[in-house]
Amino acid sequence: MNFDYIIVGGGSAGCILADKLSSSGKHTVLLIEAGGSDASLWYKVPIGYAKSYYDPKVNWMFYSEPEAQLNNRSVYCPRGKILGGSGAINAMIYVRGFKNDFADWASNGNPLWSYDQVLPFFKQLETHASGETEYHGGSGPIKITQMKDGAHPICNQYLAACNEIGLPLNDDFNGETPLGAGIYDINVNNGYRSSSNYEFLAKARNRSNLSIKLNTIVNKVNFNGKQAVGVNITSMGKIEDITANCEVILSAGAVHSPMILQLSGVGPRELLAKHNIDIVHELDAVGKNLQDHICASLYYEANVKTLNDDLNSLWGKAKTALNYLFFKKGLFALSVNQAGGFFKGDTNLSDPNIQLYFNPLSYQIPKDGSNNLKPEPYSGFLLAFNPCRPTSRGTIEISANDPLAKPFIRPNYLTTAHDQNEVLQGTKLMLKIMKSQTMQKITVRQTVPDYPLNTDAEIIDYFKNNSGSIYHLCGTCAMGDNPNTSVVDQYLRVHGVSNLRVIDSSIFPNVTSGNTNASTMMVALRGADMIVNSEKMQ
Repeated sequence: MNFDYIIVGGGSAGCILADKLSSSGKHTVLLIEAGGSDASLWYKVPIGYAKSYYDPKVNWMFYSEPEAQLNNRSVYCPRGKILGGSGAINAMIYVRGFKNDFADWASNGNPLWSYDQVLPFFKQLETHASGETEYHGGSGPIKITQMKDGAHPICNQYLAACNEIGLPLNDDFNGETPLGAGIYDINVNNGYRSSSNYEFLAKARNRSNLSIKLNTIVNKVNFNGKQAVGVNITSMGKIEDITANCEVILSAGAVHSPMILQLSGVGPRELLAKHNIDIVHELDAVGKNLQDHICASLYYEANVKTLNDDLNSLWGKAKTALNYLFFKKGLFALSVNQAGGFFKGDTNLSDPNIQLYFNPLSYQIPKDGSNNLKPEPYSGFLLAFNPCRPTSRGTIEISANDPLAKPFIRPNYLTTAHDQNEVLQGTKLMLKIMKSQTMQKITVRQTVPDYPLNTDAEIIDYFKNNSGSIYHLCGTCAMGDNPNTSVVDQYLRVHGVSNLRVIDSSIFPNVTSGNTNASTMMVALRGADMIVNSEKMQ
């Protein structure tokens, strides 16, 4: 078999690429996804992501190697294994990142990725509830819902508390400034998840020039010299080669894209030699520059009703389900991460460096790997935070010459003084909010930890023992103009080889401030535009 374009990975980026590269009808396109179908209603209902959290059918369920700065704990790193990728199982918070995030992308040798360059693609991506504005699109495929219209009433107490202690309020984290407390936007359309597989790929699936192979593993990219000529796959137990007439595009995400490059002979010489992989092109940065947002939560019992009350009784569950069934409203149509915001842990900073979440629901993530995510048996809520721009850097490495072998994921969390200091800033900010009169009036007690955090040492110790990933892994095929420190150029072409690109969150030179899915979809839209325009120039 042969196709003009082969896209490896049917996630947030790959679904957009499949649509855009097949839309002209001029080219044959193959989209390859390791997971299965996204047809189940549970992947369309927003609250359904709770069922996929520990489901190996749709989730790779990776874990990091033991992290030295987290008391040698392994951190859970879920990754989507389904058409739609991680965008089909995430919590749908829609945050683009800050202007200066993209200024840093541009200064890394990528002038085509400044904020002014990417804003038109963000606008093209979305239909925002406020319509077409300076900062928002009004006719794009991804539909943006403002949760302020349906957030739980206790979120108003959080906003009032922030206002009480002098923190600004913000109605739009993707507008002029991200600074302040507010209610998050989510990519949801009339009660259904609005992700790239449902909004982009759905309209392209019946095109005769687009083929989709599910439950298919890409073993490696095939090369003729240093020219990518196709991929080697395993599908239904059969190994075969598929030819790409134009390009192979890796959109397999921050874990799998560098793995596939390494398995294909593109990566650090020492790593490839260790696994007896013939070197096609030595590229030391493949799998390096791993970044992630790490977070920790504080849990509280309330003396007012929260979502716990709705989900801890049969009547509450029934009412919630009926509200969704008939009106597409309520918890089933939203994210549990409802309120939050961006704040400065140091007033001298130009941008916020702390992101907060206020959840009107308190629940413990099971330690046994089960999908039994139950609310606490009382009215409860939680506050969580993550630093926006950590400076710690990690790695992704294959563990064997086998695409199904679990990779070595080493985020190296908290390995810089900068990151450790921001742990203190974020925790102290949450504690300050909780000491406000507004929050004191509705709080019975802090339940986790069940002791006060009075000193810096106690805060750091709690964070080291209880923090985890917020699932924003990126940067492992970083974009830049220096082949010694980056993997792709600003056109997303892999350095040193031809007809091979990487287009997904792995190309981020630095993690964006906030949730990363919106920026991943923007990268796909921008990357597709580059490919289409390069065709026009030929």
